[in-house]
Amino acid sequence: MSKEIVFGMIPGLFIFLAFIGVNIAPLIIGALLVSLLFFFISRQSGAMAMGQGAKIKNAVPKTDFRFEDIGGQERAKGELKEALDFLIHKDETAHYGIRPLKGILLTGPPGTGKTLMAKAAANYTNSAFVAASGSQFVEMYVGVGAQRIRELFKEVKTLAEKNNQDSGIVFIDEIDVLGGKREGSQHREYDQTLNQLLTEMDGMSTSEKPRILIMAATNRMDMLDDALLRPGRFDRKISVDLPDKKARKQILLIHTQNKPLAEEVDIDRVAQETYGFSGAQIESVTNEAAIYAFREEAKEITPDHFSLAIDKVMMGEKTDRETNAQERERVAIHELGHALVSEEVNPNSVSQVTVSPRGQALGYVRQNPQEDRYLHTKDHLEKQIMICLGGAVAEEIKYGHRSTGSKSDFDQALRLVHAIIDSGMSSLGIVSLEMLQKEMIQEETTQILNGLLEKTRMILDEKRDLMEEGAKILVKEEVLSGDFFREFVGEEARKEVS
Repeated sequence: MSKEIVFGMIPGLFIFLAFIGVNIAPLIIGALLVSLLFFFISRQSGAMAMGQGAKIKNAVPKTDFRFEDIGGQERAKGELKEALDFLIHKDETAHYGIRPLKGILLTGPPGTGKTLMAKAAANYTNSAFVAASGSQFVEMYVGVGAQRIRELFKEVKTLAEKNNQDSGIVFIDEIDVLGGKREGSQHREYDQTLNQLLTEMDGMSTSEKPRILIMAATNRMDMLDDALLRPGRFDRKISVDLPDKKARKQILLIHTQNKPLAEEVDIDRVAQETYGFSGAQIESVTNEAAIYAFREEAKEITPDHFSLAIDKVMMGEKTDRETNAQERERVAIHELGHALVSEEVNPNSVSQVTVSPRGQALGYVRQNPQEDRYLHTKDHLEKQIMICLGGAVAEEIKYGHRSTGSKSDFDQALRLVHAIIDSGMSSLGIVSLEMLQKEMIQEETTQILNGLLEKTRMILDEKRDLMEEGAKILVKEEVLSGDFFREFVGEEARKEVS
């Protein structure tokens, strides 16, 4: 007898019992409780069967991807290769009594090449390679995440034996999802999954064949549990930083090999203009530049295509917002205020000035740093603050008041002022912002900003005519290149002298 017939007879049975005078209320309640119990048992069993029966297909097909295919990151690649040599040169390391590393943690901002390094590591060591993301192990069902961890390590061993390989690499991206700090006695499914990962790492043999190495990547090492970071688990922490100019050029050369570049494209200049970009963003710049050329049906990718691509990756796509004539003029004045101050305090720093809306911005100035900076003096920070204030001051000089367009500029200026105070470069001396009263911080911040506002106002007061003439051209052209802007400023200066 099928389930459908049985379930169909039950209501009829209840109706019959009620008809002959039997109290069916207890029967109905009992039936509901049994049904709920059956539902939860079957659901839990299905979840466990999913964890136990189905293997996670995490095997990554072998590729020819090498460390040489990763632009820049020479220090990180060298440190990683040294750690991987323990897998390759087993006899030599055994002679020195070196314990092979069990885990390598790659840390750094998104898009810097951590996953690519893991793939290159598998090829470098000729290892079986399985990969998973931390989010794959977060489940609402108890025990499923831990079971998947066991399956992952079992899979890499099986794959290595199948391919007759001496070693295997397990790569877990976003490990902070499952390896976050445990909070007191509160039990979570994440904790059970993390405990299973710790158990697997402790149980990994350093002498059996195949030898297993676990690699992981995270953007937030400070969020990881201390038990995961101790020696004997993740023995090496390798920082994969944003690329410097030399590394950016290498990345650009790699990703433009198959693209038709015009002769006037200067890769050095593109590398300079992509300061602060990650490897993934630089790859996106080359791809977007090719897309712009494709849209125009151009035979080659030109510097203008790269300029548009940098703007898109940095600020977002152009928007359909249409501003009226008064707003466009105000935006032009605002952006020229930034640009004129930038050129005054850092000559040749302006790369582009535009009033074309992108993302949330109605206009913007793209700066072109002459060199990568990792240490900032008080003088440099003050100049950057003046550049931030230039837009609002230009509006004040032209219209007598500011607009809401300066909010993000002020936010950035305040962050820079706080950096000055927190670094011990203000009149307060060596202090901690957390230990100071809010009134003291506000008073010092106001004093610094007022002094820099006056300096910025002096610069733009002298260039008022230049600013207003430049705004007319900018409203008409929408975009001014840095070279055109400097040529215009130079011509106006020569007219004033003559």
